[in-house]
Amino acid sequence: MSATIAAKPKNENSAGYDASAIQVLEGLEAVRRRPGMYIGSTDQRGLHHLVREVVDNSVDEALGGHCDTIVCRIGKDNVVTVSDNGRGIPVDKHAKSNKSALEVIMTVLHAGGKFGGGGYKVSGGLHGVGASVVNALSTWCKVEVKRGGKLYRQEYERGKPKYAVKTVGPVEDGSHGTTTSFLADTDIFVAGHDYNYESLVQWFRETAYLTRGLKLTLIDERSDHEATFYFEGGIVSFVRHLNRNRHVVHERPFYVSKETPACLVEVALQYNDSYGESTHTFANNISTIDGGTHLSGFKSALTRTINDYAKRNGFMKNDEALSGEDVREGLTAIVSVKLGEPQFEGQTKGKLGNAEVAGAVQNVVNEGLGGFLEENPQIAKRIIDKCLNAARAREAARKARELVQRKGGLESFSLPGKLADCSERDPARAEIYIVEGDSAGGSAKQGRDRRYQAILPLRGKILNVEKARLDKMLQNNEIRTLVTALGTSIGDQFDISKLRYHRVIIMTDADVDGAHIRTLLLTFFYRNLEQLILDGRVFIAQPPLYRVKAGKEERWVYTEEQRTEAVKELGEKAEIQRYKGLGEMNPDQLWQTTMDPAQRTLMQVNIDDGVMADETFDMLMGAAVPPRKKFIQTHARDVQNLDV
Repeated sequence: MSATIAAKPKNENSAGYDASAIQVLEGLEAVRRRPGMYIGSTDQRGLHHLVREVVDNSVDEALGGHCDTIVCRIGKDNVVTVSDNGRGIPVDKHAKSNKSALEVIMTVLHAGGKFGGGGYKVSGGLHGVGASVVNALSTWCKVEVKRGGKLYRQEYERGKPKYAVKTVGPVEDGSHGTTTSFLADTDIFVAGHDYNYESLVQWFRETAYLTRGLKLTLIDERSDHEATFYFEGGIVSFVRHLNRNRHVVHERPFYVSKETPACLVEVALQYNDSYGESTHTFANNISTIDGGTHLSGFKSALTRTINDYAKRNGFMKNDEALSGEDVREGLTAIVSVKLGEPQFEGQTKGKLGNAEVAGAVQNVVNEGLGGFLEENPQIAKRIIDKCLNAARAREAARKARELVQRKGGLESFSLPGKLADCSERDPARAEIYIVEGDSAGGSAKQGRDRRYQAILPLRGKILNVEKARLDKMLQNNEIRTLVTALGTSIGDQFDISKLRYHRVIIMTDADVDGAHIRTLLLTFFYRNLEQLILDGRVFIAQPPLYRVKAGKEERWVYTEEQRTEAVKELGEKAEIQRYKGLGEMNPDQLWQTTMDPAQRTLMQVNIDDGVMADETFDMLMGAAVPPRKKFIQTHARDVQNLDV
């Protein structure tokens, strides 16, 4: 394939473009200039990424069998300190650089013991940029190493060493390990040191489950919170934890662990009586939220093994078959692989790409699960019965879906009548607002830009899909309308390429009912159209809470703090109007505050932590009442806008 590029007319500015215009960023300056390339973002997620990078280095020591205790402390001064009892970072001279190995690791990108040099057989920090990136993005950083009976230290300012690695003195108690302290640079993280204890605790818990025998402690001195995790049961304990608020089909989880030439495969699973699936995958302790080859191998093995057992033992005829959806209904599973050279997609490591892992996981699960079912016929019968019930429901859902499609076929493009569509036919340029009620729908339809904004008003509260199968979902008018409008279908016929709008915006009232409807919609998207969230297609509109007006001046405010500030600016006699319903706003006001791309605020829905998201939806929307009651009691004092 060849291409011809026509010569452009000579530009007088081109004379200044020569070798002197080419910048070469020395050391870690590239990280400070483009931090998002290395940690994803400079918001709270990026801040947490720094903590994870340092802790991951200690976890790598644990995976290698050299460390069993890690302590992370967030000080009142926002200094993060991570200590482990591993081997300690090497401090001897590095041959190529003629500098201490510690300094090389802390100041050079892609330097570390994770590139086949024999330092680590298994490692989560594939790219070798963790320690140096944390160093580069910190106002200051300090590393202390206990190794060979001596204590070594080096300090840095914004990635640059203050002095060569020095020997501080002997270690009298014979201990060993590494302690890293850093203060994240607020020139980079402009929102400040907003560490979220609950988010970090969740990640620490997951890491402890995935590294059996590792003691992990998180101490937050800002709030006097502390948590320690240690699980001898490993991922079996993880599965039991995820199912703790569900009614399980069998008390004893299935577990298999086997070393293969490709990787170490570890799988635990247990069925419950819910209708959703909670399968979480990890590679070298890193949550692979987008799945990958280990997930593909697991799904194939699960479907094949259960079908083989069911046919061999007379539960089904040879010409019948359970689908992948059937065998995964009500499943809670952890799939963890550990391998020497993982191939991830990008620094965020959301998907595993090693082709050989699929076959390894498939073989281990086929053999292990097949044996488990044969040795536990009562458990096997309960699992098969659960899968057969799912198959019958799937068939009922198929008939319901066909009925919906036949009815919809009478209308143009099979679209629901209540949908006010846009004229744009390129999905990348189109967006749909899902609003509650005809009143808000009317204002939105009048205020929108018809060229690219579609409006879908929903009547009342949709079905809580956490407690419903697909066949029951398709009997719900509002869910049928929503699925038809989006165009992707649902269940085994889901096709993301048919999505009609690349921005799906939930716009509900700023009251309790609106929050409930929003939660019901998010539950539906998470459980049935998760790919839309993973692709960054789902958003939440932020309508204003108040209009503060004095004379001809007015302010639209979205928080209580903004209201206080607006009253200060406009005077105490300013008129304050509280908007609880979108229908209370004129169409032009709704456009100006909530729908105009130039002025609106949209919150993108994403899944930072699949396990936490799964647990939260199960707790808030699931069948078990006690955990939901406990959550309400715990957070009652945090409620700010409760209707009375």
